[in-house]
Amino acid sequence: MKFLDTAKVYIQSGAGGNGCVAFRREKFIEYGGPWGGDGGKGGDVWAEAVENLNTLIDYRYHQHVRAKNGEGGMGKDMHGAGGADAVMRVPVGTQIFDEDGETPIADLVYTGDRVKLLRGGNGGFGNAHFKSATNQAPRHANPGQPGEEKTIVLQLKLIADAGLIGLPNAGKSTLLARVSEAKPKIADYPFTTLAPQLGVVRIDATDFVLADLPGLIEGAHEGVGLGDKFLGHAERCGAILHLVDGTERAVVRAYRTIRAELEAYGHGLADKPEIVVLNKADALTTDAAAKKLAALKRACGHEVFAMSGVSGLGVDKVLRALAREIVKRRASEKKVRTPVREWTP
Repeated sequence: MKFLDTAKVYIQSGAGGNGCVAFRREKFIEYGGPWGGDGGKGGDVWAEAVENLNTLIDYRYHQHVRAKNGEGGMGKDMHGAGGADAVMRVPVGTQIFDEDGETPIADLVYTGDRVKLLRGGNGGFGNAHFKSATNQAPRHANPGQPGEEKTIVLQLKLIADAGLIGLPNAGKSTLLARVSEAKPKIADYPFTTLAPQLGVVRIDATDFVLADLPGLIEGAHEGVGLGDKFLGHAERCGAILHLVDGTERAVVRAYRTIRAELEAYGHGLADKPEIVVLNKADALTTDAAAKKLAALKRACGHEVFAMSGVSGLGVDKVLRALAREIVKRRASEKKVRTPVREWTP
């Protein structure tokens, strides 16, 4: 399945059914009177966050979503059936914007969150609705109201417990493949990862989702390389696992390059808990590894781990440190967890 995190969709709610003009005509029923039913309401358009989806690829091929129209009223005071709603099922973490891509409509963060994007038109009144002592034979009915229409933009920001970041070829995909069942592409050239990859990691009694985000380079927040297209996915991560290639000559410069991109992008990325790891440590001598670890520790101001995604050296220690941060975040989120939310326009 291809990964798609942005989609533009045209949506339209259903029109209301027309009211009916009818009169009761039965044997032995004198002055039967008006008997026309009301039209049914048109269907609404909803968006709902559901589990087991992690891409918007469905809306590349299904770019028009329409609710059903309400049925017209009929004689014998029979009301028309309401039109069926159209429900757009989207992954958890989907943001919905107006056509300009900037005006927010809703942010579906939790499973079951729903938003009514368009309201269906009301059905028209039949002539039975207008009968009164002074108007005993009304000969008019209301037409149904038209539905609404608009174009919306869907943007997916993956919800993962932790995000893997680093310069290209820092070993992110190799680590993800080692610690989970994910099968990311691994090669010895930059930008082998062109879309975020997710894997479920288990360490001791903790399970969490780890996202491998495509490699960043200097100027990514301005569109250089793959640009900031995938930085938005890191916004949802509870913690950041920052890999630095130990075979780089200037490991501090590599670390600061990524930190500068996070700070320039904003949205709180630079404030997230960060685990810094010197990767490919098995390719270094003991003295070289010690010097680079010390330099990175001075640069970031906290503990730095040494690891090798290929041999597995130090991987469990890194995962346990990451799991501690994730457990802390889950505990704090549990205290402020909001119930399933439902927006209406």
